[in-house]
Amino acid sequence: MDGMTRRGFISKSAKSMLTVVGGVAVAALPGKARAVSANDRVVMAVIGVGGRGRDVSRQFVNSKGAVMAYVCDADEKRIGSYPDQLERLQKRAPKAVQDMRRVFDDKEVDAVLVSTCDHWHGLATVWACQAGKDVYVEKPPCHNLWEGRKMVEAARKYGRVVQCGLQNRSAAYALAAREYLQSGKLGDIPLVKVYNMKGGGPFTCPPDSPKPDGVDYDLYLGPAPSRPFNEGHFHGGWKMWWAYGGGDMGDDGIHQLDLARFALGDPPPPKVVTASGGRLAFPDDREVPDTQTVTFEYERRIMTFELTQYSPYMIKADDDVRNGDKYPFWPTNATRIEFYGTRGLMYLGRHGCGWQVIRENGEVVDGGYGRQANDEHRANFLDCVRTRNKPAADIETGVASNLLVHYGNMGVRVGGRRMAVDPQTLQTADSEVDALFKREYREPFAIPEQV
Repeated sequence: MDGMTRRGFISKSAKSMLTVVGGVAVAALPGKARAVSANDRVVMAVIGVGGRGRDVSRQFVNSKGAVMAYVCDADEKRIGSYPDQLERLQKRAPKAVQDMRRVFDDKEVDAVLVSTCDHWHGLATVWACQAGKDVYVEKPPCHNLWEGRKMVEAARKYGRVVQCGLQNRSAAYALAAREYLQSGKLGDIPLVKVYNMKGGGPFTCPPDSPKPDGVDYDLYLGPAPSRPFNEGHFHGGWKMWWAYGGGDMGDDGIHQLDLARFALGDPPPPKVVTASGGRLAFPDDREVPDTQTVTFEYERRIMTFELTQYSPYMIKADDDVRNGDKYPFWPTNATRIEFYGTRGLMYLGRHGCGWQVIRENGEVVDGGYGRQANDEHRANFLDCVRTRNKPAADIETGVASNLLVHYGNMGVRVGGRRMAVDPQTLQTADSEVDALFKREYREPFAIPEQV
């Protein structure tokens, strides 16, 4: 990447990154090409219909606030009978297409759900904004920091609502935990620990093989480098490669990192980041680490992030906890956050796990049960499509949280590194690290400098 281009991007983006705030903003966005009244169903398209795309699109339809006009996936087999399933739910038959550009050409479509592989999130969002569509983009919002900036630029330039799939920002219990911390009841908070510790096994990549019928593999690769078809780079396996994703820190850990930022009042970027990790448990075929630690140094605060993909004794909370009046067993909760204040310790869980404050002798002095906020987050997006208000997890906020993932992964990719972050430019003064701020895009799937 050209040094001037990178420096120009980072300098331009630093100010907005530093002023990001969490929660719902009241600033209104410009009007839409097609006005959506309070009683209208928002006309949507789902782009990418793996498990997550199907779940979220069904949730939108079941809310009665949206209708899916298109089902889009580069793999016809993935599309399968899903349009028929949606037709039974919404009493309207969606069109099935492989190329998302057909969706963007349809003026009836108000908004799109982007639930593709991570490497497509940026370009799909930019294209959607340029076409006058609002966007609900799954986490992580961006594959690299440069394209995250372009997503923000496109959203602002075209006046689009762009919500990130970081649903904890719509959870009432998360807001209560944030208010508790901001009130000072926990005292100063010099140390925060974020965990993403799960089970897993070795990954074996098979040899290249013929492309399955019905797969547009060139379209599937999109911005990523061209390569022969390989099942290990396709459904499921793509998460093991830097070309398509950000490891488990980007795939799952971003939820906890974003929730920690939200609870702390959305602080500015860290001053120093130290990252290390690798394939320590399984010296297998993956590129991404199965073990990773990252330390973020702020003004008078350190936040750590720890990741494992080999520890089955670390357990995600089940639905009894997420949807009921129960807390997880914190010591083995795989995705907990710990805030070490001068007046107590707060445990905070994502996706409905609630929060508790503990003081001397293990006494629980405060807390609140949680509930998953999937419905609230989807409703917030649909409401913002109609009102033009900024959503709870606006793209700028999501990119600011994604920044932590990028620093953590870039440090690992260059072999482990301590990176001093310039507060004005967000550069690290490390040429190897800064070279990863932008990927090499494959034409015709490149995000332009001027969106």
